[in-house]
Amino acid sequence: MPIGKKKNKSVSQSASSGKLVSGEQAQEMIDRLCQTYPESECELTFGDDFQLLIAVILSAQCTDVMVNKVTPVLFSRFGTPQALAAASLDEIKEIIRPTGFFNAKAQNIQSCAIALVERFACKVPRTVPELISLPGVGRKTANAVLGVAHGVPGWTVDTHVSRLSARLGLSAAEDPNKIELDLQSRFPGQDWSKLSITIIWHGRRCCYARNPNCPGCPINHLCPSSLM
Repeated sequence: MPIGKKKNKSVSQSASSGKLVSGEQAQEMIDRLCQTYPESECELTFGDDFQLLIAVILSAQCTDVMVNKVTPVLFSRFGTPQALAAASLDEIKEIIRPTGFFNAKAQNIQSCAIALVERFACKVPRTVPELISLPGVGRKTANAVLGVAHGVPGWTVDTHVSRLSARLGLSAAEDPNKIELDLQSRFPGQDWSKLSITIIWHGRRCCYARNPNCPGCPINHLCPSSLM
């Protein structure tokens, strides 16, 4: 369909067409997104892999912008596993309160720090099974930390990657683990960490959850959910 010709489809219906695209179409979409966002990188502020781990845990149901506002204070006081493990839980809660769900998050990040001290000699492990054994850490967090801090490719299936995988016709799954497997099979042998971040950037800058900017999208002619 030519660009500029409007489909008979509402914005609310554009979340997902339910149609999966071909492998060739999927590759062309991801190539164009990588060309559009060549500078894409993790937008969380951190000093080392421990700080990245804590920042990713805090980013659940919260923006990176907000997390970056609280972590400088948090890390200036408790920037190591030992310091965070020994900190006052009430003080942690007060610092991270703006990120939301601060009671559970404070407990998770302190329990995570304690586990690192007691089980991993204060070092962040570098395998997914070891990372997801830590309190508050799932596959999304593990893949994000390994990919960003250590260059280990992995799909970070956050809310952006989940909804764009459906919207772009890359996966029909709803479970994050199944989406991860679908994306692995779609793009074998590629830098999944970089592709994750690229999709996240597109979700934040163009393909919004509500009112996606289809006219300004570089892949609207390929996307099965495009309003163009």
